[in-house]
Amino acid sequence: MTKPLPCPCGGADYATCCGRFHHGEPAPDALTLMRSRYSAYALRLEPYLLATWHDSSRPAGLDLAADSTKWFLLEIKKHTCVSADRATVEFVARYRIGGRAARMHEVSRFVREGGKWFYLNGEYS
Repeated sequence: MTKPLPCPCGGADYATCCGRFHHGEPAPDALTLMRSRYSAYALRLEPYLLATWHDSSRPAGLDLAADSTKWFLLEIKKHTCVSADRATVEFVARYRIGGRAARMHEVSRFVREGGKWFYLNGEYS
């Protein structure tokens, strides 16, 4: 029997954690979407990232194939439901680039439209 592949967001099994969202299941809340987006960055799933980015702030592309960042740890600091259709998630993501360790601290904003959650934007600390 094959051991389950761990999820980049910290979940025990990618298939039952973020993998199901990467394969089409909508994230039930902003926190789950944020975790799945982190995993998508770690796995370089540009189509998923663009599809879950709100059209008012979505870039044309990300060029993740040329990105050498290695994401290795996600820490959720705070999840706040601002309203039924708006939320924020504060997190710290740790990564390596060019052999050097770094961290990104962000408060991300999410909005729900048509029953689906989307990343809107974020502020870095």
